[in-house]
Amino acid sequence: MSLFDNLLESIPEGKVLDVRIGLHWTAVAVEVNGVRQCGLASTLPAGHDHNKEPDVPQAGQLLTYSGKELARFSLKQRTIHASLGVAALNALLPRHPHSWREDNAGEVIARYGKGKRVALIGRFHFVPELRSRVKELLILEQNPGPGDLPSESAPQVLPQMEVVAITGMTLLNHTLEGLLRLCSADAFIIILGPSTPLSPVLFEYGVDIISGSVVMNIDPVLQVVSQGGNFRQVHRAGVKLVNIQP
Repeated sequence: MSLFDNLLESIPEGKVLDVRIGLHWTAVAVEVNGVRQCGLASTLPAGHDHNKEPDVPQAGQLLTYSGKELARFSLKQRTIHASLGVAALNALLPRHPHSWREDNAGEVIARYGKGKRVALIGRFHFVPELRSRVKELLILEQNPGPGDLPSESAPQVLPQMEVVAITGMTLLNHTLEGLLRLCSADAFIIILGPSTPLSPVLFEYGVDIISGSVVMNIDPVLQVVSQGGNFRQVHRAGVKLVNIQP
């Protein structure tokens, strides 16, 4: 089965309680076995052509879906559907607080990348500091800025890297599994970002550390998401950054 199929097989059913599609983040709140949980995913940009089919044809009806049905939106190619699906998937994942370690993803990469060649897929705010703490840092981006490499360089770059850190947004555009296959068998692999599922399924695909997020204060987070908050604002509203390892 594909990575997504395995992730979807691993989650329990739940009732969808709330859906918010914000400017930067999408949030889905569910109830699983009587417990309320919430998941996040980046809101992928949609077009603004009002003459085309709606970006969310099911708008107004999303609460009629079961949790697993909404999570299966992650398989779709529509950008907003992918955001909804991954947020629902993250909401439904079982919580294992005993396995969470609070740590900043930038620190994790710096620690394991010391003296090594590091590839970072996706640009993060900690890049300037990280560059000074590793032997070599190459950044691959779909929309490359100054000093970045285009994402099309991945087949040439990733097999040579000792540490590879991949944004969880690659789940949304369905490129994660292909990127993992490009990495050397000896590479240390980190998946990072609030969209990243805190699921041990990823370890079966060669991932060494999962660096994601857990929504702790659901109502404030939903409110900030729906009012266009960026991640710093969402984080302050009640999100914990955690890592898990095998």
